Amino acid sequence: MKKYTYKMKLLNTEIKNKVLQSMMRILDGSKNEIIAANKKDLDLFDKSDRAMYDRLIVDEKKVDSMIGAIDEILQQEDPVGKIKSERVLENGLKIQNKTAPFGTIMIIYESRPDVTIEAAVLAFKANNKILLKGGKEAIHSNLALEACWHQALEENGLDKDWIKLLHMNREETQEFLRNPTEKLDLIVPRGGERLIAFVKEHAKCAVLVSGRGNNFLYVDQTADWANSIKVILNAKIEKISACNALDKILVNANIDDYATKMKELNEVLNSHGVSVLVDKSASNILKDNEQIKDEAIWYEEFLAMKCVVGSVGNMEEAIGLINKYSGGHSATIMTKDQDMAGEFMDQVDSAAVYHNASTRFTDGGQMGVGAELAISTDKLHHRGPLGLEQLVTNKYYVYGNGQIRD
Repeated sequence: MKKYTYKMKLLNTEIKNKVLQSMMRILDGSKNEIIAANKKDLDLFDKSDRAMYDRLIVDEKKVDSMIGAIDEILQQEDPVGKIKSERVLENGLKIQNKTAPFGTIMIIYESRPDVTIEAAVLAFKANNKILLKGGKEAIHSNLALEACWHQALEENGLDKDWIKLLHMNREETQEFLRNPTEKLDLIVPRGGERLIAFVKEHAKCAVLVSGRGNNFLYVDQTADWANSIKVILNAKIEKISACNALDKILVNANIDDYATKMKELNEVLNSHGVSVLVDKSASNILKDNEQIKDEAIWYEEFLAMKCVVGSVGNMEEAIGLINKYSGGHSATIMTKDQDMAGEFMDQVDSAAVYHNASTRFTDGGQMGVGAELAISTDKLHHRGPLGLEQLVTNKYYVYGNGQIRD
């Protein structure tokens, strides 16, 4: 019979906040050690993978942002034990539905050491134990950050097992997912298609998918063109390694001066170092651009200075392409027509839909959620940024005085 580690006990808000206060102080005093550990990882990394390399970097500013993320969660209300609903039945039973911890959350992620802070602080404040499975490319950074967590926990008389870094290769991880040595309640893979498929194939508990972008922007015929160019550039080049970056641009062929605008869009993107692939229709205007030969390109999240520009005849065609090919993460419509924007936002099946704004705002901090565990593209139990309030489940409390069911 399999023996599981017992679930971590419920902690009061005061002790959880004391751990976070300790962690902020410890991180601030350990900046040099953390940055030195990160340098070991950077020195061993292949810099040709720019997106992954950018995610790996930890400098003084990044440590300060980690401290800021903890402080933000420290200030937020404890999400555990909040009454969601309450009623008294005719038979006298009082029923409360209250928020409760998941139990143990495992997060599997690549490259980003700041996840070791942000994921752990969210899970811990929501009274969950967290198992961190970072990539081997960030091992020195993650070990340094785990040591800080353990110091903060021990200073406040808590077990180090609340926050634990797992040291497993691919085969060991696969075996752990199939036959975990402790009870897992939720797994969150943060990464590309291969990582997500690997976890879904082998995991025996709930998996909450996050991380895949492949975001679309549609330029309607009534769009403000200058505004559209500005939004496209921000969404595409501001941070190519982010899951909320832009990959596909669809332009309505009925827009005024269509050919001129398509050429301008291509030139602007090229001038900022972005290579532009085109569909068959757009290639009639952008004759020198590489044309898409494989449909798989439409499904691809680039994480690179590359995008697709396509041409559509109307909004319905754009919506059809987005719902077929996108990752269900974020999509934007650029238009002056409020009714059209409303229809687009209702019909597009993505976690976040935008009117005249960059997809780069799909982020916990930018959306007012605060630090996030991930951006979920699943529909159960939550879609969008997974902040503190989303890291709890629910539990029914039923109070009686001897009632029995007839």
